Amino acid sequence: MPDKLNTVEVNSTNPSPIAKTNQSELPLSNATFGAGCFWCVEAVFETLAGVHSVTSGYMGGSLENPSYEAICTGTTGHAEVIQIRYNPDRISYETLLERFWIVHDPTTLNRQGADVGTQYRSVIFTHSDEQFTLAQSSKARAGDQFDDPIVTEITPASKFYPAESYHQNFYRENSAHPYCQFVIRPKLQSLNDQ
Repeated sequence: MPDKLNTVEVNSTNPSPIAKTNQSELPLSNATFGAGCFWCVEAVFETLAGVHSVTSGYMGGSLENPSYEAICTGTTGHAEVIQIRYNPDRISYETLLERFWIVHDPTTLNRQGADVGTQYRSVIFTHSDEQFTLAQSSKARAGDQFDDPIVTEITPASKFYPAESYHQNFYRENSAHPYCQFVIRPKLQSLNDQ
């Protein structure tokens, strides 16, 4: 793991670091990542200082206004993603990418743990040429950390569809759910111990 991650400030006093400031006053940027089930990935990124909001959703497919049920068929082409709104003056895109590589296994094709299907693929959707270049460089550096080749897609962002409301803030609002206790909580603990 890069040493830089050890210096990432985590907002530990408030489980939701979403700022009270008017969003239009902040110089926010977008980052969109697919790294398996969005419940888990959302919980990891929303704890980082400089992250204004994290929204679970769908990107990369052909169906307009997809539902969770449609995504789960694996036939729409969408990935479960999180869209991060972040303040680049407080946290860099490079730091978000570093966290992306350690929160999932980017060497497994269309799979994260027990979650299997194209909707769980590892993917970085970029919002600018600069993000595309940074993602490519980050992927090349991350390759040294894994025994198997990285299969993560890097592609320009397409239309983002927010997931249904019951998927948003899932870990914070459903901490007793078995997935939260047996998958998300251990992952968060592991990241905090690093």
